[in-house]
Order: sequence, then C-alpha cells, then structure tokens
Amino acid sequence: MKRTAPAPLSVWRPINLDDFLLGVPHYPEHVDETYWDRDAERMAAAGFNTVRMGEFAWHIWEPHQGRFDFDLFDRAIDGLARHGIKTILCTPTATPPRWLTKAHPEILRVDANGRQASHGSRQHADTTSPVLRDHSRRITRAMAEHYADNPHVIGWQTDNELNTTTSLSFSESCELEFQKWCHLKYGEIAALNAAWGGHFWATQYDNFDQVVLPRPNNPSYVSPGHRQDYHRFLAEATAAFQHDQVDILRAANAEWFIFHNLGQLEDIDFRGDFGQDLDFIGFDIYPMLYDEMRRTGGHAYTQALQLDVCRSYSGNFIVPEQASGFGSQPEFSTMTPEPGEMRRMALTSVARGADGLMFFRWRPAHFGAEIYWMGILDHDDQPRRRYDEARQFAADIAAIKPVLMGSSVRIDVGIAGADFDNQEAYRTYPMGLPSPHQDAIELHRALYQRNIAAGFIHPEDDLSRLKVLYVPHWMMWDMAWTVKVRDFVEAGGTLIVSAMTGTRTRDNHIPTELAPADGLGALLGVRVEEFGRVAAPGADGLFGAKALPMGFGNGAAPRPACSAERPYNLRFGNRDIRIAHLYEKLLVEEDVATLAEWADRFLKGTPAITQRMIGNGHAIYVGTYLTEELVECLIGQVIAQTGVAPLLEVPAGIEVSERIGSDGTRLLFVLNTTHETLTVELPAAHDLLAARDVAGATELDGYGACVLRL
Repeated sequence: MKRTAPAPLSVWRPINLDDFLLGVPHYPEHVDETYWDRDAERMAAAGFNTVRMGEFAWHIWEPHQGRFDFDLFDRAIDGLARHGIKTILCTPTATPPRWLTKAHPEILRVDANGRQASHGSRQHADTTSPVLRDHSRRITRAMAEHYADNPHVIGWQTDNELNTTTSLSFSESCELEFQKWCHLKYGEIAALNAAWGGHFWATQYDNFDQVVLPRPNNPSYVSPGHRQDYHRFLAEATAAFQHDQVDILRAANAEWFIFHNLGQLEDIDFRGDFGQDLDFIGFDIYPMLYDEMRRTGGHAYTQALQLDVCRSYSGNFIVPEQASGFGSQPEFSTMTPEPGEMRRMALTSVARGADGLMFFRWRPAHFGAEIYWMGILDHDDQPRRRYDEARQFAADIAAIKPVLMGSSVRIDVGIAGADFDNQEAYRTYPMGLPSPHQDAIELHRALYQRNIAAGFIHPEDDLSRLKVLYVPHWMMWDMAWTVKVRDFVEAGGTLIVSAMTGTRTRDNHIPTELAPADGLGALLGVRVEEFGRVAAPGADGLFGAKALPMGFGNGAAPRPACSAERPYNLRFGNRDIRIAHLYEKLLVEEDVATLAEWADRFLKGTPAITQRMIGNGHAIYVGTYLTEELVECLIGQVIAQTGVAPLLEVPAGIEVSERIGSDGTRLLFVLNTTHETLTVELPAAHDLLAARDVAGATELDGYGACVLRL
C-alpha cells in the first residue's frame, strides 16, 4: 500500500493511498490465543486486507509506568501477517490505566457541577492536562520506536473518537490552561475584556489569572464571546493533544499514514491544525444509532446526511467503524440491519466518499459495557449472514476499486458547512432558533429524496464544480468568502443566502452596519432593516426549538402550540406559504428583483426573497428560515432553473449518488434502501457489481445494488 503526500483539505480530495483499506477492528486481547489463527484465516477468506488494533490497551502496552510489554500484540500482528493481513495500530490514550489515574488524579475530567470523573470507563482523562500529555507522548514514543521497522504495521489511528463521550472539562488544570490560552490569544487583558464585552454585567477581569471557565447557567448566561473562546480553546487543546502523537509517529516512520476516527464531532476544528496534521480523517458510521438519537428522517437518509457532512471537512475519508449488526450499551440498543442491509449501508458509505471501510467489529465482546454490540462473527465464534455479507462487500470493492480510487463525489447543490466558528457562534446565543445545520437539513433532505447530487462544502473550497450554493444563516461571515462567492456567481452559479447571515463579528458582537456584513449585503443588494420572531408550528413559545449537537438535526419531540403564535405568510408565485421562526424586513437596491413577497400583516407587499443578476449568475436572499413547503418552492422555481436535475428518475426508496474520477470516469451507485424488490429504469451502462451490461427496466432486490460505469 503506497502513501503519497496528502493534498490540501477540500471536499473534493481523495485519500492519499493507492488501495482500499478493508477489514475490521480486532481485539485479540479479548479472546484466548487459540482463536487467533482461525480468525486471521477467516478474515483473509472474507477478502479483508487490514485490521485495526490496540486503542483500549494502554494497560497491556504499559502495565507499570515506564515498563512496556509488546509481546501480545507482536504475536497477534505476526499471526495476521501470515495470512496477508496488515495492521493499523492505535495510540491507546482514550483509556489511561488505573496506575496512572491513581498516581495523577489531576488528569481526570471534572464536569460543570464539580464532579470528578472516576476510573472504570473511557475518555475519563482531560486532554487539556499537561500531565496527561506527558504520559501520552511517552506511550506513543515507546510504541512508535518499537514498531518503526515492522513491515506489517502500515499506519496509525490517533486515540479513539476524541471528545465523543464528552469534550468538556471544568477541572483546575483546565482552567489554568484556558487562562494561558487567553493570555497568548489577547496579550493584554483589556483586549479580552473588549472581546467578551466586560462592561456588560460587570464581567471584566483585572488580569488573566482571574479568568474563569464558562460554567453553564451558573447562575445565569455567560457572554457569547466567553463561551465561543472556551470552545475554541477546547478545539485547539484537542488538536495539540493529537499533534504530540503525530509528531512522534511521523519521526519514527515517514511512510506510515495517520488518521483519526471521529464519532460525535464535538469541539474539533477539522479545518484547523487537527485536520491539517492527518493524512485523512476517519468517521465511524452507525446509521441506526444516529437515526434513533436524532430522528432526521430514517436511517438511510440519516447515514447519507452524516456522510455528506463528514466529507465536507476534509474530502474523502475512511470508515474505521461501520455498523455490522445490533448495537447496544447498558441504556440503549439499536435496530438490527436486515439481511442484505449491512452490505447496502457499506455501499452507501463508499458511494458518498469512503475510500476504506472496516466493519465494527470482528467478534462481539463477552464482557464489558458492549457485550451485545454484535460483530461479523457471533458469540459462539460462528460466521453467519453478517460474515457472508462482508465477503460479498469485499467482492464488490474488488470489482469497483480500479475506477473508485482517486475519484470524488459529485455535488451540484452545495450547502455551506464545515466551519467551526459558525457552529459554535450559534450555540453561544441560539435564541430558540434552528441551528444552521438544522436549517440546512430541510434543503438537504429534500434534495436527497429527489436524488439530486447535494453535499456540504466550505466556501474556501473550489466552488466551480457547483451549480448552486446555499448558505444556512452563517452568523459569522468573512470578506474573503464574499470574494469567492462573487466569482462563483459571475461565472454562472446561483448563490442563495438565508436569514441572519453576517450578523455577528468574530467576537460575537453585533456589527454597526446593517446585515449582511463583510461585503455580502453589497453583493446581494439587500440590507436587513428589521427582524422578528415567528413561532414555529408546535413550538413552546419563549424557548422555541431545542438546540442539539451539530451534525444530526433536531430530534426534539413536538410541543404544544404557543398561544401568542403569530402566523406570517409569503407569496411565492401564485402560492401562499406559511413561514416559521423568523421574518426579516428588507431594504433592496434598484436592480434587485423580488421573487417572493410578504403576503400579510404589516410586511404585506414587501420583499421576502430577492434576486440579483451578477455576471452570468444570480445572488438570492431569503429573509426567513426554511420549511418543507418553502424548500419545495425553491427547488421547483429556483434550483431547477439552474440545470440541476436528479441523477436518475427512480422510485422512492432508491438512493442514487455519483463519484467522478480525475479522468472523467463516472460511477453511478444505485442502491435499494428498502426490503422490497423495486424496478428502476437504468441507462445503458455496465454494472460492475454483476459484471453485465444493463439498460432499461431492471429489478433491484431488497437492499440490492448496482454500480454503473458511465
């Protein structure tokens, strides 16, 4: 497997390996050694080429401080290699051993209520802790030096799902590190006081030693600037913790690839040092878990959404953990993939950007907090339908790999995403309004249902491949992005900007000019003179929508309607649409056309959605938040006019996406996400999975798939 230097971060970036990583996370320490050779033999027979090991085994690698023991994993790695299986090792820093937490309890996390984490789980240590960082460097260095010349170790994963259990800490050491961070960032305490608005509620500080951590509602709200900087600090501390390890690994063997596997995406700035340090990023994909947690529209859509979000951070990725079956921890359990569905979910991951995939896990554990989290084998060591599907998926990859590697996922409609500051800016002051991501889901879900090529993209990326770019009320805007989107529009693209965009500075202050700020209002020919709240149908009045973690949408249960609800409507063509969450009263320049106007109340007859022609394209402003009905109008009357069309006209339940190679080769993935046989009209093409030519009406079995080379 050959590694090349990684390209700059971009949604279009393939990973920098020449082969598809295919295999499983493997835990040889969980079973008797008599299982090992049979495990390796079965993996090879399934078509696997890689395992991932060691992420929770610090206590084995270093049973006592400074005393290292590599024997168990040395033998496991050699045994796998005899069957052609390579190994990815993990730095085991997600689970510091008991001797470490006993000797240094100061490394343990502390929650907002002052409760210190105890030993006995995972991610109990605070990654901002200098003491933990010292020990992390020591175990990483020992492992790197030991395996530097081992030809069977091909790469590394840093830690495991950083910040997934929690990203927060309110320990004394965390507060001290935050004070240092603030001092380095601002230099003078007066600058910090200005940024955080210290004259409001007398919250200013006399020196950096007085700075406190922003404990939530203790007893009331903290400054948005204070909270934003805390989360910037957490993200930078996470990146620094990882950077320690990356430096050591790169120095030991420059040929190793290095990645991290992400879970909940909390307090990690992928576009910053965290992503820049890595060859590529891995994302752990559990469609049924995420769907039941967030209820964004069924697990097939939830998986597509999660993958499109993940790809926006760094381009193509690997999936170090792909759900293979029933999943459970003590307080929950997921639905179980039906026969054929595990393979279909894996193909969806590939269709939307995965250049490597590992089914979680090889076998289920017989002890611990995940005893019912199933793997490819069952508890009785027998391979059944999940093993058969994994083997079939390996055959699928073998068939498409020659044209898959080096390709990127097609996007016709881009949705602005992958910006850490905008994610956090919303959270500092949500006002009961939907987050940018919750708003974006309204559009993304409708495009997914129509099989239109859509995805998330940062404005810094190459926008020329898009036909449409939608900006979902990014409160913090950058003048450099204005230049980028102007070029995009002048070249023929359609820009759609939503309400509340460009309404805050980087310090979370309100600008002194009318929004949108930083040149965006001048580009759109629009200024927001006034805005006000509109209760969403079913909202509970004062507190409105419930803010949820980024990346998954709003899973709050419906609530009783508010008695103070005031409906507002806008007229789009000959259709009146009920709007939700917010209205804006717009001032528009003379060359700006009105696409939709307010239909009632004091706004009646004033512009609600505007359009300005710039060069060969159009810049559109939407003075409210998206709803399902408004999205339908935008797709039919705006987006469709740009030449955007479905990748394929297919029945509901068929998922279509496309990957395009650097030479223009197109791979069209047509996946049946239902249990029923469906008939689809296919173009004349060669189906790589079935090794046959197809055209016209074709039956796809329940959870069936074809990959067409066009």
